[in-house]
Amino acid sequence: MMQVSIPSYDELFNPTLQALQQLGGSGKVQEIDDKVAAILDLSDEQIAAVHRPGKSNQTQISYRLGWARSYLKKYGLIDNSQWGVWSLTQRGQQTPKVDTKQVKDAVVAMAKKERQNQSANETDESQDSEGDFAELGDDSDGGEWRETLFAVLTDMDPIAFERLCQRVLRESGFTQVEVTKASHDGGIDGKGILQVNDFLSFRVVFQCKRYTGTVGPEVVQRLRGAMPGSADRGLIVTTGNFTKNAIREATREDHKPIELVDGTQLMDKLKDLSLGVKTEEVVSERVTVNPDFFANI
Repeated sequence: MMQVSIPSYDELFNPTLQALQQLGGSGKVQEIDDKVAAILDLSDEQIAAVHRPGKSNQTQISYRLGWARSYLKKYGLIDNSQWGVWSLTQRGQQTPKVDTKQVKDAVVAMAKKERQNQSANETDESQDSEGDFAELGDDSDGGEWRETLFAVLTDMDPIAFERLCQRVLRESGFTQVEVTKASHDGGIDGKGILQVNDFLSFRVVFQCKRYTGTVGPEVVQRLRGAMPGSADRGLIVTTGNFTKNAIREATREDHKPIELVDGTQLMDKLKDLSLGVKTEEVVSERVTVNPDFFANI
């Protein structure tokens, strides 16, 4: 298999700043990632390349964009809120472009000084690589629990995974959620009603894709083709990721909309709902996965 070329984390400094500028100065991670992909005209292959194949659904580009944000934050150009929104600082608003080497050298020097302050006996020299700056922090809340959860989810029986999705939808405000008979991944896995308020509701059909890779536009097309006329919209939930063409197909203006939930969103929702994922406040947030919950769903 031909290796896909992905921009390095430092090559993403300026596209990240440009993305935030185009988004009006702030944006959530997915918005920033999507905007950077558009700015760089990344291919589906580049967007879909997984950072640790078989262990996580995190893509290589999102991993490196996380490091780019960490460097830019350390450099004082961007910051993030507790709600997961990244924004340009006052200095960042006045900095349309940076010298990549200058940012790297400054952040390396800051990291080295911090380590020396923490330990007077520190003798290791700083290395200019992503792996040596774990102390800078990514914008995620740690990867270990995600890798554990990803392994549990992708090892689930397909029918059990459908029941898990049913539970997630119920906990998220859906009513009358039903899982249909096994369709061998050829169409609709279930249906439900999303009650927006006292006056508005949507009839939704959904499909669950327990994937380790990417979901392409053909999956979106098959679900849309299987949707009954009474359905207002469709929903695809996957443990993997969606290609650029799948996202484009899902949002076609002349067709019923298909909502897409990728593996990262699903894991975040399980964490938020405390479904098989326990969050403990210690010195910092600690998240653990309960495999028994998924085995008995």
